[in-house]
Amino acid sequence: MSGEQHHGAAHYNAQVRVDSSAPTRLDLAGGTLDIWPLYLFHEGAVTVNAATTLRANCTLSESEDDAWHLRSIDTGTALTITDLSTAAPREHRLAVQLLRFFAPSPLVLVTQSESPLGAGLAGSSALAVAVSAALASWVDIQYEPERFMDIVMNLEAQVLGVPTGTQDYRPAVYGGVSAIDMGPGGVVRRQLAVDVEELSRRALVIYTGESRNSGLNNWEVTKLRLDGDARVTSIFGEITAVAQAMAQAVETAAWRDVEQLLSREWELRKQLAPGVTTPQIDALVACGDEAGARAAKICGAGGGGCLLFLADPPDVPALRMALTAAGGRPLETDIDREGLRVTVTQ
Repeated sequence: MSGEQHHGAAHYNAQVRVDSSAPTRLDLAGGTLDIWPLYLFHEGAVTVNAATTLRANCTLSESEDDAWHLRSIDTGTALTITDLSTAAPREHRLAVQLLRFFAPSPLVLVTQSESPLGAGLAGSSALAVAVSAALASWVDIQYEPERFMDIVMNLEAQVLGVPTGTQDYRPAVYGGVSAIDMGPGGVVRRQLAVDVEELSRRALVIYTGESRNSGLNNWEVTKLRLDGDARVTSIFGEITAVAQAMAQAVETAAWRDVEQLLSREWELRKQLAPGVTTPQIDALVACGDEAGARAAKICGAGGGGCLLFLADPPDVPALRMALTAAGGRPLETDIDREGLRVTVTQ
């Protein structure tokens, strides 16, 4: 992707269709540090994450009238808009904000996510990347990847009403396993040379059944750090050190170190604020401990969503059965290597 914002929308004929998809992510360590300016206060701030094969999908096709038609397969909702400048819907707010920015001719926009709502896997950011990439293709403009991710992050922040972090857009665009270094010089993604098949064999993602609001959770903690809360400041300092060690451990396949670091990150994260964990989360983690899990942590900021468990590969099937019996929902996913996909067909 290269170039700048362009509002002269191309008009495709009715046979053209654009399909896009972007992977969600698992954060292994360093989450919340990626929110500006929090990472500027901790030297060596880094977030380690992995793209998953659970994708956010978008399809664009030509409208048969002078309206924009939006449909979410996940929520079963639909919306027709005749004037983008005045539309103020309660649902589809992100899609409407993206349509306003890219200003395409009337079209049909259909979205569908493979991860549950509020899963803590950055599904909203992955969807924002997928829809933005499809719309950029539709109006025939290109961006350099970093510029593109900045635009998507800013548009999503406008919808959420709170700052968004930088980590969620990198796996959605690039895929793979990444260390995202953050400091005064900016944000730099390092692709980590990880045995993704082995990591996939060791990882189990369980949906708790409780949705969450990551934007608000993260912002509440960030405000405490900005206010100089000594306890939160100390915890983020420790999380920074854990994330630095995690980047090295996953790249060297030091799985016992990875497990210990993941557990330590979870213990630190639970101390950040009330509500990071819940009785359901605690019960599932305890069940996992008894069934052979070597480590577990919440995905994202906490308060619900998904849990990531690590176990020796032979123990994963029994662990999955035990967690399912305890009310968890296993999500079938591996580590995604590919990243963003955009296809134009006629």
